[in-house]
Amino acid sequence: MAPNPDLRASDADRDRTAESLREHCAEGRITMEELQERLDAVYAAKTLGQLQEVTSDLPEEDLYQLPVPASQPKSTASAAVRASSGDLEHRRLQAMWGAWAVVGGINLVIWLILTVQGAADVYPWWIWVAGPWGALLLLRTVLGRRHDG
Repeated sequence: MAPNPDLRASDADRDRTAESLREHCAEGRITMEELQERLDAVYAAKTLGQLQEVTSDLPEEDLYQLPVPASQPKSTASAAVRASSGDLEHRRLQAMWGAWAVVGGINLVIWLILTVQGAADVYPWWIWVAGPWGALLLLRTVLGRRHDG
C-alpha cells in the first residue's frame, strides 16, 4: 500500500529521495542541472506527495537489477550473475591498486623532492606507506582469486 501523499516528510525521507536522485544522475537518467533542480525541490518538500512528484518520471529501482524473467533459461542467468560478480570484483581490485599507486606515487615524489633539495633525512620513508599496503593488496589479489575459483 502506498503511503498517504499528504503525510509530512521526514529528513530521512528527503535524504533517501536525494540519494535516489544522485543514483539516477550517475546512471545518466538525469543531467547535473536536473539533479540540482530536483534536489532543491526535495529539500523544500513538506509532504511525501511532493517527494513523489520529484521522482515520478524515474523508475523506483534499477531496471538492470530486476530478477531474470522465468522464460529465460536458468543456465544463462547463473552464468551472467557469475560474470557480473567477477567483473565487479575485478573493478574493485583495479580501484584499490589505482589508489595504492596514486598515494605511493605522491609519497615517492615528495621524498624525491626532499632528497634533491638536500634535506638531511634521505631515508626512504615512503616504503613504509607503499610497502605494507601493497603487500596486503597483493595477498587479497592472489588469495581472492583462489577463494573465488
